[in-house]
Amino acid sequence: MIRILPLVLLCPLLAACVATTVVGAAVTVAKAPFQIGGAVIDAATTSQEEADRNRGRAMRKQDEADAKAAKKAEKARRKAERDDD
Repeated sequence: MIRILPLVLLCPLLAACVATTVVGAAVTVAKAPFQIGGAVIDAATTSQEEADRNRGRAMRKQDEADAKAAKKAEKARRKAERDDD
């Protein structure tokens, strides 16, 4: 009888642990479709930060191309002046 008493007293605690585990698993399964859907939407859309970063990158690339074209035009102008002399 003395050995059984601690087991009887522990049963409600074990039941709570099992119930918590089952509920936690059910919540995880229920959240999975929403998490997957959110990941798909995040991959398919562009955030404002990403748009700003991409715009900045495009502007820098355009500035580099403009500078290169200006340098090439200046070089051609100098060459034309030398040829005219």
